[in-house]
Amino acid sequence: MPWDTNDYPSSLKNLDTPVRKKAIDIANAMTEEGYKEDQAIPIAIEQAKEWYDNADQQEIRRMKQASDQKLKDHDEEEYDSRPELLDKGEHVVAHENGWAVQAEDAKQASDVFENKPEAVKRAKEIAKNKGTQVIIHKQDGSIQEKTSYEQ
Repeated sequence: MPWDTNDYPSSLKNLDTPVRKKAIDIANAMTEEGYKEDQAIPIAIEQAKEWYDNADQQEIRRMKQASDQKLKDHDEEEYDSRPELLDKGEHVVAHENGWAVQAEDAKQASDVFENKPEAVKRAKEIAKNKGTQVIIHKQDGSIQEKTSYEQ
């Protein structure tokens, strides 16, 4: 069973976010190669901690911001099961982990970034592809800016 940042073994819960995400990546790869879950998890934790000790800040930041494939698959499934979201604009909103990109009426964010400019850039990419608009919010939730890519 592939794990993601919403569904992972409890032994990973006390790890820092980038270490946990790396451990999830490693454990998923190991189970795909035939390792049993109870073998893969402790190895993945150890390797993720070692990676963290040797990684530079940019690598750690990338891992912290990375969304895993299962989340991406979930996002695609959400659009498949809720096609009305394809017509909805993208919002950039404050999030506990930075700034989130979320389609209007979506149940969860498609991406979360540490800083707002990265979130805005991603929201604009999505809105351009969908032919919708981007609504950028301030920290307090009020609207800062709207940009339309409607055709």
